[in-house]
Amino acid sequence: MESQPTQLEPGGTNALGRMLGLLGDEWTLLIIQQALQGVGRFGQLMSALPVSNSVLTSRLNLLVREGLLRRNIYQTNPLRAEYVVTDRSRALWPFMLAIWEWERRWVEEHAERLPTMHHELCGHDFAPLLSCGACGKPVEAKDVAAEWGPSGSWERSVPESATRRRADSDPSRTSAGLFPETMMVFGNRWASALLGAAFRGMTRFSDFEASLGAPPTLIAERLRAFVAIDILVATQNAQRPDWAEYRLTEKGRAFFPVVATSLQWGQEWFVAPEGPAIVQHHRSCGEAFEATFRCDQCHEVLTGHDITIVGRDDSTPAREEDA
Repeated sequence: MESQPTQLEPGGTNALGRMLGLLGDEWTLLIIQQALQGVGRFGQLMSALPVSNSVLTSRLNLLVREGLLRRNIYQTNPLRAEYVVTDRSRALWPFMLAIWEWERRWVEEHAERLPTMHHELCGHDFAPLLSCGACGKPVEAKDVAAEWGPSGSWERSVPESATRRRADSDPSRTSAGLFPETMMVFGNRWASALLGAAFRGMTRFSDFEASLGAPPTLIAERLRAFVAIDILVATQNAQRPDWAEYRLTEKGRAFFPVVATSLQWGQEWFVAPEGPAIVQHHRSCGEAFEATFRCDQCHEVLTGHDITIVGRDDSTPAREEDA
């Protein structure tokens, strides 16, 4: 399970839904981030994260069950275990890198707090550039054509409830609050679906409502939230002034690498017998789109073991796991 994709049930939740169910939880992402840097013992994770004992235990059990971590017992009396990364979680480094870069660039309160990334091959601090794996050209959302695949639909993309965040009497202990804007998208199924529809060109309230099948009050709430954090901007239709249109801002379009890398990871590790949930092609070269990151300084393809994270007050960089 750790190194082989999960085979999904015919007609069930597709790769997109399984991905959102796992990655749409901030604690899950933060635990994986720590594990990729070698922090895997329970006490170490408790010290590194502002998390309660019960929340950490439940997330670790989930990650072991889903094959993202492996539990190794290193002491029997008393029983002590450590949690180590697997091929499945190592493959998440492009997604984590995309979140890091988006929050660092577009979320004002993180601009100074988040560490910088250093590319060992060229010796420079860098920003990752999303590129096409086939032709190597830089890619933006408008450069990629996407359509539903054989297992794709809004209904089959709903995350499974077993892997979603549960209610808690103390909300401060169930959300780290470290990546709040990212979690506004990934931590809610309607928000993630709405943003996906926006990337596919939808702009009108009625179109969002019809395609997603969500209650109008939920659509309105998510649209207001996205406008408030400048992911969408509301404009008047030129022909129908009474119609509001919601279009992606520069900040919203810049979220595409997060979307692309998460979808790619999901479809690699959760395979539906009917075929992929979403099929994508690079308009420029016509090939199937494979999300690849390149260094903006030397333009070489990035790999996990070539990247170090340097804290602003820390002279010892932390190395990412090899992809």
